[in-house]
Amino acid sequence: MADLAIIEIFRDGQWLPSASLEPLGGEHARVDYLPEYVFDQEKPWPISLTFPVQFGVSFDHDPRPQLPAFLYDLVPQGPGRKLLVELLGLRDHDGLGLPLLLAGAFNPIGALRIDQAVSFHESFLDQQALPANFTRGFRLVDLVMRQPEVIESLSAHAMLSAGTTGVQGAAPKFLLSADADGLLHPDMALADSEARSHWLVKGPRGRHRDDHLIIRAEAAYLRVAAACGLHVHRVDQIIVHGNWLQLPRFDRQVDDHGVHRLAQESLASLAGLQGFGKPCSLNRLLGAIREHSSAPMDDTLEFMKRDVLNQALRNTDNHARNHAMQRLPNGEIRLTPLFDFAPMFRDPELIPRALHWIDHNGRRLRDWSPILEALKLPDSERTRFAGALSEFAETVARLPEIAKDNGVDNEILDACRYSIENQAESLARLN
Repeated sequence: MADLAIIEIFRDGQWLPSASLEPLGGEHARVDYLPEYVFDQEKPWPISLTFPVQFGVSFDHDPRPQLPAFLYDLVPQGPGRKLLVELLGLRDHDGLGLPLLLAGAFNPIGALRIDQAVSFHESFLDQQALPANFTRGFRLVDLVMRQPEVIESLSAHAMLSAGTTGVQGAAPKFLLSADADGLLHPDMALADSEARSHWLVKGPRGRHRDDHLIIRAEAAYLRVAAACGLHVHRVDQIIVHGNWLQLPRFDRQVDDHGVHRLAQESLASLAGLQGFGKPCSLNRLLGAIREHSSAPMDDTLEFMKRDVLNQALRNTDNHARNHAMQRLPNGEIRLTPLFDFAPMFRDPELIPRALHWIDHNGRRLRDWSPILEALKLPDSERTRFAGALSEFAETVARLPEIAKDNGVDNEILDACRYSIENQAESLARLN
């Protein structure tokens, strides 16, 4: 059984020990707030919206509770998971959540980390012969052109510094920080005092032509979403270079007081999904949003409009970890800006739509009128949402024009014409 680990939370420029994590074997662990965090901090923040700050109160009466849902947000997936499995000398399987958490959650998205993972990362780097110019920084073009020193810095011996383990998903992704000169560095290789901005750099999932098409189209899709009035973070700063995409991060902010790490939690966590690939419905995710949002009306409409565009533009990869909420600096809890929005119907792995709207009997719904009827909403709100979505039909009907103006490839757009028409007509019937 592993030693007791500590969950740390970032606040006011420092990492604070907030809760203990006691491994109990397998995918089981007990989490309890530390008394010094509960009583010594003024208005301590919760480590999860589903885990309110309390002391001496058990959240689970099971003697061997399963790993809480929010900690699965910190478990590495994709290339980061593969790397860690190799480093730990393990055979990959579904029950590795806890060991991967304890080794890989040193720099996740959001405002949490695990102390044992930080120690693992530091020990890992101590054993590596980093290149002499490791601290010099680089530009996106250097990564695209596969400059040897950049690849060396981000590959086997320094990929952990780039925070690849902190981003979930199948595509290669790097968490990078930019210095005052605009040069990029692996996120943890640049001190907060020197960081001026933070970026997520994504590459294609594979070598197939469609993999390249998808990654290049993601920037255009985000521009389309912004043009349709959806919440997209700094769309004017999104950069495409070759088959690589550079996105400004929305879980980091920099001001005169330094770096702020915004708490972020997936809807999978807020819906209580313990593990990966668990069955769920869009109804359940919307319920989680409405339970926690500081502006439930606005976030409900935003979530529904996002699904309209997912269906119209055939972004089939709509699983529960591709939606999240965050705590803003003013304390409000809101949906994060849109992310992972791309023409995933073109993925060579044939990714199906993961989440659906359902009726009271669990049957899938496709038309927006029965969808609204099935949702647990006050009638007054249902009427307002129907009106807002019927107005949105005009925007959806213009998607071919909007998409073309924002650089969506004709090959993709032609394949979406039927789904665009279908969504526009479904919304119009709400009037």
